[in-house]
Amino acid sequence: MHIEVIQHVPFEGPALIGEWAAECGHSISISQSITEEYPPLSEVDLLVVMGGPMDADDDDASPWLVAEKRYIADAIAAGKAVLGICLGAQIIAEVLGGRVVRGEAREIGWFSVMPTAASLGETLFSRWPDEVVVGHWHGDTFELPLGMEPVLSSEFTRNQAFVYDGRVVGLQFHIEWDEATVDGLLDACITDFSDGGEWVADSGEFLEAAPAHIAECRELLFEFLDGLEGAVERGEGGVR
Repeated sequence: MHIEVIQHVPFEGPALIGEWAAECGHSISISQSITEEYPPLSEVDLLVVMGGPMDADDDDASPWLVAEKRYIADAIAAGKAVLGICLGAQIIAEVLGGRVVRGEAREIGWFSVMPTAASLGETLFSRWPDEVVVGHWHGDTFELPLGMEPVLSSEFTRNQAFVYDGRVVGLQFHIEWDEATVDGLLDACITDFSDGGEWVADSGEFLEAAPAHIAECRELLFEFLDGLEGAVERGEGGVR
């Protein structure tokens, strides 16, 4: 299986997704979104859209988003498996007909997400734990298209995850971080903690808690990606 990653900033790469791919013997390549250059979809089995600090709905500030959204839309139409994380999830939600919205406040830290009733009908999430602590670092979120319901929610953010056609997934949160990614985020975006608020962790406590939570998220991520790989192999939702 070949995985194509769309990366928006240097400090938000595939991280543990790359580790999973290596363990499974899958090939992986990275496209930098700012170049607006992507491989033919015939070469892609799983498209992964990473996070970033920019606004997913501001094509004027980030004009390269136009080409990226077109490529993602084409991938979905071609029946490819697609995974979006944080900014990536917001972009996919917009491509599917939803919209990006500014959050009431930033959500930064290690907080729980819980399955919703809708998760029971989705194979990829039907066996998720009743509550799991994952990474969060976002100020925006998304509203889903009419008729779609989130499969995971948190106390602060209703739409934490969604599934479309059994093989297109958006995660508002992070389970792909490794320790290098967390360090990179802190170096690049440390001022995000300055606003404080109920859902913004102390930066020192966030960093101290990272190793334990990353280990738990790694196990969850690998199981989730195994399921997504299975959807690719079975050809669910039109995937080859």
